[in-house]
Amino acid sequence: MTSFSRRRIIGGAGAALGATALGASITGSAAAATGGTANSAFRPGSHVREEKKSLDELYADARREGGELVIYAGGDLPDQQDATKQAFVSQFPDIKLTMVVDYSKYHDVRIDNQLATDTLVPDVVQLQTVQDFARWKAMGVLQRYRPAGFSALYPQFRDPDGAWVSIAVFAFSYMYDQTLGSDAPATPRALADPRWKGAISSTYPHDDDAVLYLYKLYTEAYGWDWVRRLAAQNVEFGRGSFTPIVSVAGKQKLVGIGGAGSLTGPIAPSVKWAAPNGHPFMAWGQRAAILARAKHPAAAKLYLNWQLSRAVQEQSFDGWSVRTDVTPAGGLKPIWEYPNAHLDGFPRFMADRAEVERWKQTFALYFGEVQGAPTPGSLGLHPGQ
Repeated sequence: MTSFSRRRIIGGAGAALGATALGASITGSAAAATGGTANSAFRPGSHVREEKKSLDELYADARREGGELVIYAGGDLPDQQDATKQAFVSQFPDIKLTMVVDYSKYHDVRIDNQLATDTLVPDVVQLQTVQDFARWKAMGVLQRYRPAGFSALYPQFRDPDGAWVSIAVFAFSYMYDQTLGSDAPATPRALADPRWKGAISSTYPHDDDAVLYLYKLYTEAYGWDWVRRLAAQNVEFGRGSFTPIVSVAGKQKLVGIGGAGSLTGPIAPSVKWAAPNGHPFMAWGQRAAILARAKHPAAAKLYLNWQLSRAVQEQSFDGWSVRTDVTPAGGLKPIWEYPNAHLDGFPRFMADRAEVERWKQTFALYFGEVQGAPTPGSLGLHPGQ
């Protein structure tokens, strides 16, 4: 391990990402919590107006409410949302913001259990598990709300009834040490070349559904023989999508697979993130919603309006915005104009949990079982309370 620490990289990379049961028992609890049937919050024909209040007015509402806010955020490390928290409380210093980071696949079932046991902690949830938001909407456990800027969102980045919005664009691909220059792998197909044996770090695809989808796209593009040859490369797999960034920036490996980055510049020193034309990468809108039983709904509304404000969206770490009226940085096109980003495919993939499981277990056969403790730690049932 070099002196280029994980904290240093995540401080500049992962933190930038932030600036960004139970079936029947849950459904019954949800119906009771919303005062009727599980779908009562989404009656056909009902309408929620887009927010007209300014951030200052919403801030005043949040202060009157008590000035507290709890958010469950998907991520890899406890401090991954520190930059988001600092930016928010710098602008709204009277709000006590508790930001709890964990893998999305743990946060979603944690929320399910809290709903089932009437012990809900968060006000806002923002997760990679995009399929949960349609399910929670159908259960009636999300508050319908249209923040300011709702009408400017790319249509796929908003629920038409206001159950959720996407607050940031994330994208996963491969990356490499920028000092490789013209010797770098030109496409993902080249990663199975024997010259990269022992030189690759990757997030486990069967531990992170977004990385899983990336590997699925690679497999469909290059075939199972490509997967077989990649498995022979002695890839160093790790938990958390920050791991390939850390490995490449720390000069431990030359190439990384399954991490976030930007086409506008390095996310960490000397790390080049690549998405070559004609070859797959994957992107999605990180969804966020206010829970119907939120204890601090006014502060939750302030947070969503702030996240979707032009000022925040124009500072997106990867240059892409969820808004159609914000010009991407660095000469990029809007993310929805990159067909190789498969923006529409990821939500469809995530909705078919049987297919997700088949891909996970197949990659476990090729690459071995997931090893290591969860990188955010083991947070239990009620973190942030």
